[in-house]
Amino acid sequence: MPHYKYLVIGGGMTADAAIEAIRQADPTAAVGLIGAESSPPYNRPPLSKALWKGKPLESIWRGTERRGATLHLGRTARTLDVAGHRVVDDHGIEYTWTKALLAIGGAPRRLPVGGDDIIYFRSVDDYTRLRHLAEHGQRFAVIGSGFIGSEIAAALAMNQKEVVLLSLERGICERLLPRTLSAFLVDVYREHGVQFWGGEAVADVTRQDGRYLVTVGSGRTVAADGVIAGIGLAPNVDLARAARLRVGNGVVVDEQLRAGHPDVYAAGDVAEFYNPALDTRMRVEHEDNANVMGRAAGCAMAGRPDPYHHLPFFYSDLFDLGYEAVGVLDARLETVEDWKEPNRTGVVYYLQRERVRGVLLWNTWGQVDAARALIAEQGPFRAANLKGRLPAST
Repeated sequence: MPHYKYLVIGGGMTADAAIEAIRQADPTAAVGLIGAESSPPYNRPPLSKALWKGKPLESIWRGTERRGATLHLGRTARTLDVAGHRVVDDHGIEYTWTKALLAIGGAPRRLPVGGDDIIYFRSVDDYTRLRHLAEHGQRFAVIGSGFIGSEIAAALAMNQKEVVLLSLERGICERLLPRTLSAFLVDVYREHGVQFWGGEAVADVTRQDGRYLVTVGSGRTVAADGVIAGIGLAPNVDLARAARLRVGNGVVVDEQLRAGHPDVYAAGDVAEFYNPALDTRMRVEHEDNANVMGRAAGCAMAGRPDPYHHLPFFYSDLFDLGYEAVGVLDARLETVEDWKEPNRTGVVYYLQRERVRGVLLWNTWGQVDAARALIAEQGPFRAANLKGRLPAST
């Protein structure tokens, strides 16, 4: 029965960041990791970005094995006994621990049709499968026009593939962006050869004559050499719920990232935390939060806790456009657009009750910290006193 002073359940970026912090604070302690994937921790963003622009696959690995942790890969934790400080995996192996971290992320939301014919893009195995299909096929259907779907559609198009982008939404990233900017993105994608079918629900995905056939609600069909979906992520909360830890929109943690027990912590995609700048509880699925929160959890487990008040940012690359964003991006909020060049370079502010809740830096760089500071201000803010507040610059 393996025993670890620190047991990290999960094998992603958060897990690696936590182990790095633990090692800095406690260099000789026994550290274990249980990861569902057969691969050691790696950086996820390049899977839909840099690897399609020529970066080698070897560049994604984080080198967790060099940190002196024992990696139990291809294993899933099935039972968490908080009182007994015990975990049992899907192979029946029992682990005991002094402190444990839940860094188990989430699982892609799935359609009720298509089964495993659809690549629900998240892992390095998904990337490898899609890359293989792209080497042999030419036409692809991408389901979902949000964060992942928009990136994969752009990546395939930049690799000279024919892409049909299918979405329930009428625009690209419609839930995040102001309507005019979302509509502008549709035009950009069409200029790059991507067909955009908005307002369409996928009714069925079948195989026909060695290809995939996607049927939408209106009856139209797309024949493709591969089908990829990015329709959201559901946090992996079943383990915590069965252990009677508090679960909301994720595993609920306090300021020190404890999950309702002094020896159990949670971080990354799976964790719901309080952010004082926004005065709300939130769960964030992006790289910055995975890394910063993972490090904070590792420090807290090793006896160096600090309140986690970090407001994460996220980013994306779409053809020759790119953005960074901080806070809450919700197209239903009031927006103030401050363009240096309309839809090409500028800043969009998201307001609620005269407070800035989010900032979109569109082809504008070096302003993330200033955006965080603005969100922390009490206001009141209106369009007149926001114009020019964060200068748009490429």
